[in-house]
Amino acid sequence: MANSNGRILVTGGAGFIGSALIWALNKRGFTDIVVTDILGQEEKWRNLVPLKFSDYIEADVFRKKIHETPSVLGKFATVFHLGACSATTEKNASYLVDNNYETTKELAGWALAQQARFIYASSAATYGDGARGMDDKNDNISELRPLNMYGYSKHMFDLYAQRHGLLDRIVGVKYFNVFGPNEDHKGEMRSLVNKAYQQILSTGRVQLFKSHKPEYKDGEQMRDFLYVKDAVEMTIHFAETATGGGGLYNLGSGEANTWLTLTNAIFSALGKNPKIDFIDMPEVLRGKYQYYTCADISKLRASGYEKPLTPLSESVRDYVQNYLVAGKKLGE
Repeated sequence: MANSNGRILVTGGAGFIGSALIWALNKRGFTDIVVTDILGQEEKWRNLVPLKFSDYIEADVFRKKIHETPSVLGKFATVFHLGACSATTEKNASYLVDNNYETTKELAGWALAQQARFIYASSAATYGDGARGMDDKNDNISELRPLNMYGYSKHMFDLYAQRHGLLDRIVGVKYFNVFGPNEDHKGEMRSLVNKAYQQILSTGRVQLFKSHKPEYKDGEQMRDFLYVKDAVEMTIHFAETATGGGGLYNLGSGEANTWLTLTNAIFSALGKNPKIDFIDMPEVLRGKYQYYTCADISKLRASGYEKPLTPLSESVRDYVQNYLVAGKKLGE
């Protein structure tokens, strides 16, 4: 870390990427970490059990405290804001505006007021169908057209940060298709790796959506799949750099793979022959479906991030064999 003696805040710290981030920080020896989240009745609390941190505060309590008395929780050197509703199917726009947009505005202002490094999760969903590109070096972000309200709620803050000159001082990371340990609680928002593993256990087969565009054959829709262990290394990079610069950055593998390639890797990790059924895509998804995503990560590389990325087959094997089959969380 640029300031290795400072306290760290991780919002959404019990969630998928948040808990993986804490795990990666723990591996570096950092434990003076305050975690916020909304545990509710989900099972994501299990992600926290193997991790080391100094305090946990429910997100609504934390938000109230910093609103009423900003100094009550003391100073932080780094704020990783990963807490959000990430459901692309969420239809309550008012909830998303408050939870994803307003909360991020409040946290950014609070963090900057105490000169903390502020790193927040934007999303590749801000790019929409990709027709206007997925270029994190293009400053004309107002041209982007997200396909769902989740993507738009993230886009709203990106625009706000740009309008108010904050992007020179804070970092927004645009995660592409992240998968890996600690995502069990995400329900329908789990990655295909997690879902396919469960399908193979119960039926021996995997279901994939048919393509509804003639230029893509069934199963050959393409995504930039990023292993969560790589995603958190990239994220922490922006806290470790001493430059303190800001901006929006794509976080992905830098290559597009088909759903078939990913599915075959899952079967291979289990030592099984692929058995795949293609099913119709629900009507509600057809107009909002991304057929191709691929992150240009040259801006990330130019910022000084030099670590190699885990090959897809290797990351799938690690996830399947060491976590799904073993029934383990990160840190166990």
